[in-house]
Amino acid sequence: MRTVRALQGLSRVIVCPCSPPLFVRSWSVAQSQRFSSSSAEKPMPGNSMFRHLTSKIKATGPISVAEYMREVLTNPVMGYYVQNDMLGPDGDFITSPEISQIFGELLGIWCLSEWMGAGKPSRFQLVEFGPGRGSLANDILRVFSQLRGALGGAAVSVHLVEVSPKLSQVQAQCLTGDQSQVSASEDEPVYRQGTTTTGLPISWYRNLDDVPRGFSIYLAHEFFDALPIHMFQGTEKGWREVMVDIDPDEPGKLRLVIVPAPTLASTQLIQADEKRRHVEVCPEGGVIVQRLANRIAEDGGAALIADYGHDGTKTDTFRGFKGHKLHDVLASPGSADLTADVDYSYLRRMAGATVACMGPVSQKDFLKNMGIDTRLQVLLRNCADPSTRAQLIQGYDMLTNPLKMGERFQFFTMLNHSRLTRPEPEQAKGGKKMAPVPKKGPAPLPVAGFSELGLS
Repeated sequence: MRTVRALQGLSRVIVCPCSPPLFVRSWSVAQSQRFSSSSAEKPMPGNSMFRHLTSKIKATGPISVAEYMREVLTNPVMGYYVQNDMLGPDGDFITSPEISQIFGELLGIWCLSEWMGAGKPSRFQLVEFGPGRGSLANDILRVFSQLRGALGGAAVSVHLVEVSPKLSQVQAQCLTGDQSQVSASEDEPVYRQGTTTTGLPISWYRNLDDVPRGFSIYLAHEFFDALPIHMFQGTEKGWREVMVDIDPDEPGKLRLVIVPAPTLASTQLIQADEKRRHVEVCPEGGVIVQRLANRIAEDGGAALIADYGHDGTKTDTFRGFKGHKLHDVLASPGSADLTADVDYSYLRRMAGATVACMGPVSQKDFLKNMGIDTRLQVLLRNCADPSTRAQLIQGYDMLTNPLKMGERFQFFTMLNHSRLTRPEPEQAKGGKKMAPVPKKGPAPLPVAGFSELGLS
């Protein structure tokens, strides 16, 4: 969830407790002087999250990296996402919708394209996971409003899955102004609802299960990379889990260790044909993908997942961000964002044959396929202000330059299998079913963003 990512993983030395020095292991050792879990920033023993974590470790032993991330990011009292407004220039990171309006506009076109490709269902739910400040949804809804005629009489509604009450307030102000209300009961599935400035009903939920069923376009932009991961290291004795422990030499610090015995996670989450020696697995992401796949298969729709990621090739990607800079993942827990690149090969495997999967493709290719070059030229032609023109060009470069976000950011989609055949409209005017559209050969309808855009 960050503008600039380090391609190299953070280096760290992993010590196996209760084992002789022979089992001290490291990777990326050449970089260890540059960045490690015992580096520059001093720990904060007075930090409430640090005290909470050390109490847990003293009671139960080392905790998994997944549990560490879950506590640090989403603890209901002290979690980073619960306590902070971390977005924007004054926060710890900035996202693509804040970089350029074009990003959100093109994703809005993608949503409409998939709705049309599915036969223009009469009900259309836009569902976004982790909406940040609401900038992406705001740009998409502006596109919907401008192309209202294309939507016809479809009943469009907006559904946001957001764990942070603080961010939900920011999103509500952006998307509804003052037109939203908080639920009187914390037990309600919908904890906030209202009407967008474009006149659409909008609701907030804590998890996917609470979102109503029905034809939906699901967006997960910089969402999966913040979900908890388990970390594993290959050893002479087999796969072992990397965990978080208290440093016995410096009780005010945490360290990463390789536990000497197999854990349930290390025996269940590693694929038999895995060739890498260090692996990160996000089972929570796998569960969400399976639920999305089931919904798409049963109710129709599509999911677009966009994040920093890889196709099963990277190893050590766990890192922290604070003030737009790399931050030691174990220092001052709760004060910085934690993230790990999305393994799209794992998401594809979890989706299985339930849906059709496409990608990942680079952000540069996706946006160019969506027509970003044409859209930029239109905006530049209609803009006389030199500073605004410079911002548009700078934003375009940040989004598409392979050395910036163009190659590091990846797009992946899950579709209902029927989407790849020519659809039948729901019904014609007057309520009569239209005759099926004859198929012309085996070629599927193109999926926007994942094939080259033909402009005539």
